[in-house]
Amino acid sequence: MDEKSLSHTSWNCKYHIVLVPKYRRKVIYGKLRKDIGKILRMLCDYKHVEIIEAHAMPDHIHMLVSIPPKLAVADFMGYLKGKNTLMIFERHANLKYKYGRRVFWAKGYYVNTVGGNEAKIRKYIQEQEFNDQMCDQLSFKEYEDPFKNVADFDDDDSPEVPTDSMRK
Repeated sequence: MDEKSLSHTSWNCKYHIVLVPKYRRKVIYGKLRKDIGKILRMLCDYKHVEIIEAHAMPDHIHMLVSIPPKLAVADFMGYLKGKNTLMIFERHANLKYKYGRRVFWAKGYYVNTVGGNEAKIRKYIQEQEFNDQMCDQLSFKEYEDPFKNVADFDDDDSPEVPTDSMRK
């Protein structure tokens, strides 16, 4: 087992974390993507949190991290999102026009304990972008106009409905 230790503690605390930009904007591209990655690595190093696996999608970030038990997950997430936002706006001053009050991340986040499924979650994070692209391709369905090659309908083509004069 991959356990770590503090002075009187052995621990193995791994979490799957998902961060989402405000309004789920697709802003994590190019230079911003690289800067966010550097900032996240630096902030995790400051708190002695190990990033096991991470992947940035256009509208969210998946991370598999090992957080020491002396650090609460909620406190770490507040620190990570808060400091990350300040550093992003410091490096990319033009974003202040798109994000008024220096709010980059959405209020919430997703956290799940990994337990014995580390390999599955690691694989999920690595293949997430490919899976999303495949699902997007499957959702594009070519619809054919059912009336495209059909001759114009005349009033005579409709079935005869008996009227009072026909019943006599």
